[in-house]
Parts: sequence; C-alpha cells; structure tokens
Amino acid sequence: MTLDYITYLISVGLQSLQEYLALHVLMCLLPAFFLAGAIASLFSKESVLKFFGADAPKYVSYTVAAVSGCLLAVCSCTVLPLFAGIYKRGAGIGPATTFLFSAPAINILAIVYTAKILGYDLGAARAFTAILLSVLVGLIMAFLYEGKVTERKSIKTFGEEEHKHSVEIFVVLIAVLIAPELMSSWGWKYTTQFLVWIPMLGLTALLSFKWFSKEELESWMGETWFLIKQITPLLLLGVFFAGIAVVVLPKELVAAFVGGNSLTSNFISSVAGAFMYFSTLTEVPIIKALTLLGMGKGPSLAMLLAGPALSLPNMIVINRIMGTKKGMSYISLVVLIATVSGYIFGVMFV
Repeated sequence: MTLDYITYLISVGLQSLQEYLALHVLMCLLPAFFLAGAIASLFSKESVLKFFGADAPKYVSYTVAAVSGCLLAVCSCTVLPLFAGIYKRGAGIGPATTFLFSAPAINILAIVYTAKILGYDLGAARAFTAILLSVLVGLIMAFLYEGKVTERKSIKTFGEEEHKHSVEIFVVLIAVLIAPELMSSWGWKYTTQFLVWIPMLGLTALLSFKWFSKEELESWMGETWFLIKQITPLLLLGVFFAGIAVVVLPKELVAAFVGGNSLTSNFISSVAGAFMYFSTLTEVPIIKALTLLGMGKGPSLAMLLAGPALSLPNMIVINRIMGTKKGMSYISLVVLIATVSGYIFGVMFV
C-alpha cells in the first residue's frame, strides 16, 4: 500500500466526517444527547427496577423489562451491571433476559439516530421488533430454565422519587428533536427550519430554568456531558472508518454476503453483528456504509438487533453471570431471532 493511497484514504475518511458534522450534529445529535441526559438524570432508575421483583405480576415485569431501555438510556456496556443486579436480586431469568435484549436496542439515542440516518422504516422496525421479540426471548428462557415453582425475591429499592416535570421536558425535547425532520418533509428550506427551531430551543431553555432547580439542571448537564464525552469520539471514529470502508470494500463482496434478503445473508449479518463490538451509535454509520455497498434492508435490521445486544466481551460476561448453558441459549436465541426478523422485514419492504 503506497503512501499516496494511504493519504487518499485518510482524505476520504475526513471528507465523510466533514459531511457528517455538517448534516447531523446540530439538529440531530446534540438534541438527542440532551434528551438522553435528561432521561438519565431526571427519571428514577429505582422506580423502574422495582417492577422486576417478586411482588410484580409477570405481565408487568415483562412489559417494563421490554420498554425500560427508553427510560434508562443504557448502552450495550452499561446494561450488563444492571442485568446482573436484577438477575442476582431475584428478577427471574425471563424478565432479566427480556431486559438484557431490549434495553440497549431501544436506547433513545440509538432509535433516533437510526431513524435519522437509515430511515424511519428501519428506526421504527428496530424499536418495535426489539420490544416484541425481547418478550419472546424472555418467555423462551423462562420456559427452558425456570421450574414450575420458582422462588423470586423482592428487589430492594431506595425510594428515589422521580423529578417533577420530567415527563413534560421529555415531550418538549422530543418536539425539538423531530421538528427539523418534519419541516424538511414539508419542503421548508434549511434557513426557515433554523429560524423556527432556534425559538423552540429558547422556549426549552426557559421551561427548564422554570421547572428545575439548580441541582437538577447541573445533574442533567453533567449526564449530557458524560454521554457526549463517552460516545462522540468513538462515533466520529466510526464515521471516519465507515467512509473509508465504502472505498475499500468491494461492492461485489458485500452484495454476495449480505446483499438481497436470503436467510443466509441475514444469518451472516446477525453473526457478524454478534461478534463485532459496537459502541453506542457506531453501528449506524457502519451499517449506512454497508448499505451504500449493497447491504439489504433485512440484513441491516438483523445487524441492528444482534449488534447492540451482543458482542464478544458481552457474551463472555453473560456466560459468567448465567452459566454457560443458559448464556449460550440466550446468545443463540438472539442470533436466530435477529435472522428471522431481518428476513421478514426484508420480505415486507422489497
């Protein structure tokens, strides 16, 4: 590989990064970070986790397990200690594995970013499929490994009260987040969108100062800054290398393995996603690059489902927490379900 070619690849990666920063940061990523920070600081995790205990009916624990990722704002790494905690403290393997599968997949940042970059069909399919199938995974795991009589302990929580106005600010931030996309779909020019969006930001700031104390605002900004520091460098690296991948990877190779919508292409995509390590959001630019090279919609969804739920480090930890037999059953179920879901989605949208 010559120096000129390396220089060319670097310039391609930088160009991809420049385009990304121009198109997606101001009106997409920053509002999403503020939303995720608000969820992490203003919604009580304890108020969610208490529903996994023995006192909660199964239909409640499974429902909360399937949707709580939206409120907990966890990624594939931070979900593991939460999963270990609720599993060891008596949640039962069914609700615990439902939570383990669903929570990273419906991280509010991931869903919004997927919809913005890959399309609202894939964003909605990712959220809906993850919620629905996480319950199926949990029920199968419970059927396989929970006896007819299973002792479940109460999960101790510390009674942390949810902050006032947390729901209201959640709705306001969602409006700020989706407004540019709506205005764009209505044919509004970028300048007009910006002139409408800026007053919305001002109103959001005004309401935030009105509704929340100094300590609450500091906590919110602290969580937002933590997410920005943790995710942004890896995300930008992902965008940089995804831009290079479009040039380096032969289209024929991508089309041969994950193009179209066969069960084989979906299975390969699921297995690849399971073994790759995706930091939060980095799967999106990588899959975007692969779609430009011919990756099908079905395999894209399969990787979106298997990628955040599993990685090689994740699988090692899961096997240690649950034991090898249960851990491998869970891993196999995720790959199988991601494969079938991708195939069905591909059939529906071809």
